[in-house]
Amino acid sequence: MRSQSFSEHLWQLATPTWQAIMRHPFLRELESGTLPIEKFSYYIVQDYHYLAGFGRCAAAALSAAQDTNTARRLLHRVTTPVERPLHGRLFDALGVSTDEVDASHPAPTNIAYQNHMEVSMRAGGMACGVAALLPCPRIYHEVGKILSEPDDPVFKIWRSTYSEGLLKESTRAWSEHLDDLAATAGPDLLEQMTAAYLTSAQYEHMFWSMAYNLEQWPVDADPH
Repeated sequence: MRSQSFSEHLWQLATPTWQAIMRHPFLRELESGTLPIEKFSYYIVQDYHYLAGFGRCAAAALSAAQDTNTARRLLHRVTTPVERPLHGRLFDALGVSTDEVDASHPAPTNIAYQNHMEVSMRAGGMACGVAALLPCPRIYHEVGKILSEPDDPVFKIWRSTYSEGLLKESTRAWSEHLDDLAATAGPDLLEQMTAAYLTSAQYEHMFWSMAYNLEQWPVDADPH
């Protein structure tokens, strides 16, 4: 019998990825205040696009909840109400206009990550969908606890959102729901949930690299 919850088991499996994220030059330079503002602006715009996909998947998970109490509990723990105001504050601080954001498009890695979450939900149902959603709030919650406060005032706005523990309850609620789903899942579904979770954790690392490298589509044309 496993001595830890399924969500904690998955978190332990993702330890190498989590450690690599904390060593990532994007976060290290953000912490030291040396991250080029162009890379941070790119990241915030891409995060804005990503959150739209995350919100769609979270909404699908809520609609699949089997009882209203579960749906109500999770509804209050969706990360979108926390992070959307953050994006607005940062766009103002960075001098990024709404028109600029609307004219931008998700980068390849961003789209791939969103597609992974959506496919996990469609192919594996709520169990795999929740497994694919959880790494995002969990990792950002952990980053907020560990990352030192940067001197740069813009970076400080971003870090304070996560260091204040605003994702703590969201992480707890979604983790508990994942554990409930795992309790009745068979071996095959547990394997699929594990794969969905670990793939999302990898995409979290890739997202930082995407921003650090200012990832673009290989052909200068509108991919949509």
